[in-house]
Amino acid sequence: MKGVILAGGTGSRLRPITHTGPKQLVPVANKPVVEYALDDLVEAGIDEIGIVLGDKGREAIQAYFGDGSEFGVDITYIVQGEPLGLAHAVGCAREFVGDEPFVVYLGDDLMRDGITDLVGDFDPDKYAAGIGVQAVDEPSRYGIVDIDESGDVVGLVEKPDDPPSDLALIGIYVFTPAIFEQIEALEPSWRGELEITEAIQGLLDDGARVQSHEVHGWWKDTGKPEDVLHANRLVLDAIETDIRGTVEDGANVRGRVQLGEGSVIEAGAVVRGPVSIGENTRIGPGAYVGPYTSIGDDSTVDDVHIESSVTMGENEITADRTVVDSLVGRKATIRPNTDRRPAGDQLVVGRNSSLEL
Repeated sequence: MKGVILAGGTGSRLRPITHTGPKQLVPVANKPVVEYALDDLVEAGIDEIGIVLGDKGREAIQAYFGDGSEFGVDITYIVQGEPLGLAHAVGCAREFVGDEPFVVYLGDDLMRDGITDLVGDFDPDKYAAGIGVQAVDEPSRYGIVDIDESGDVVGLVEKPDDPPSDLALIGIYVFTPAIFEQIEALEPSWRGELEITEAIQGLLDDGARVQSHEVHGWWKDTGKPEDVLHANRLVLDAIETDIRGTVEDGANVRGRVQLGEGSVIEAGAVVRGPVSIGENTRIGPGAYVGPYTSIGDDSTVDDVHIESSVTMGENEITADRTVVDSLVGRKATIRPNTDRRPAGDQLVVGRNSSLEL
């Protein structure tokens, strides 16, 4: 079985962060979100992976993963170009997939428990497709599947007023090559896109069986800044302490902390886990780094109270302020402005920005 990661989206809901880089490389607990998808595929025994790329951010993703050997996989890059919907992206992988069943994983999704069970339960001799679903509290806000007593899917409805179930599609699929004929027959939806739900419905209409697989652990779409921060919190909840840098005598460190090589928590600094600090980063004596914070590589943090935030790396954060629930882009700088001192700030700061607070 092969794996296909869809990484062609433009990330418009994550602007200004995505003005200068692809949303799939936005870090969660100091690891690009798309790398979690790759890890899940590897854990499920899949080492031939196609990454579908759009026009934006293509070079950055290719530079990060290379040929995949560093990650224990063989990567083929597939250029989608203009994003014309999930079904269009899947269709672009036809030559890569060949005659094999394959997993489709959205490159900005996170799943706590991975996809090993979903892959292991799928039988391509019985089913044309398998879809990951999860029970949700407000099914009218999601694409919903209707299933029979055996767990087979009998229909799909997008944001129904009268939901047939509370099981929502979560963006993880297993397909046989039968899906490609359905994609070829699609017409653009009202959004101007080729919809994967319509292709799956086409399989059902033609009498094929589609399996549902209910996922019970959390899953998260990281499409908006608040989603990235929530995903960061969920991942940090499960980390173990891993100190590879230096914690000086006199530093006050409690809870579960990851500290990368070359990084230092200096005497007088306060760090309260769960916290992830990247490589070659300095946490100065005037810093308080609170729970659920990820500080990226090559950064300086001092004279600031920061928590429940993500900084993407190469940052200088030295404002004498309280920064919470913030997403700070790579190379952004936040320095003090002594003329003005409000009580606290909530920020989304793009790459190469410079703020005075």
